[in-house]
Amino acid sequence: MGSLTRTFSRTRGRAPHTARRYAGGMSEQPRVHLSRSAPDVYQGLAAFSKTVGGVAAGSGIDDRLKELVQVHVSQLNGCAYCVRVHGDRATKAGVTVDVIAQLPVWRESGVFSDRERAGLELAEAFTFIHEEGIPDDVYDRVGGILTEQEYVALSWILVSINAFNRIAVAGRYHVPPRDDLGREDSDAASGTAW
Repeated sequence: MGSLTRTFSRTRGRAPHTARRYAGGMSEQPRVHLSRSAPDVYQGLAAFSKTVGGVAAGSGIDDRLKELVQVHVSQLNGCAYCVRVHGDRATKAGVTVDVIAQLPVWRESGVFSDRERAGLELAEAFTFIHEEGIPDDVYDRVGGILTEQEYVALSWILVSINAFNRIAVAGRYHVPPRDDLGREDSDAASGTAW
């Protein structure tokens, strides 16, 4: 199944939410900001994420692959906040805007290596884990490309970014125009949170 069909079928159930979001914009009503309301918990998640980053680096997951999967997961989850944070980090890791723009159509694009394709496929399986778990064919295909250590490290990256996406989406974290970045959380803007 092509990525367009796959993406459409996976997002079909969320269309009313998306339509409401774009038709009237994000609600201006304040939401609980989980990272500010329970900073100790958020810092625990940030510490977990830093540990995951160390495991990833020690397992051979480079910054390019790490950021590509985090941008893609954030796109799939509809987390504009994390797309910006990890898009910026991806460009710092040498990923071009063209490559980032190809993420939604990675199956049809020729800009990704086999290793990156394996990571992106695993990213989708983790993001939509409620549908089929990690399907055997995905596990086998990815396992044929990544080592066990790389698979484990990438899996923890995906667990971490999905958690951060849920915090930001639930709290409707603001994504200001680039000329108003002072409104972003200072920890995310500086890269100290994750």
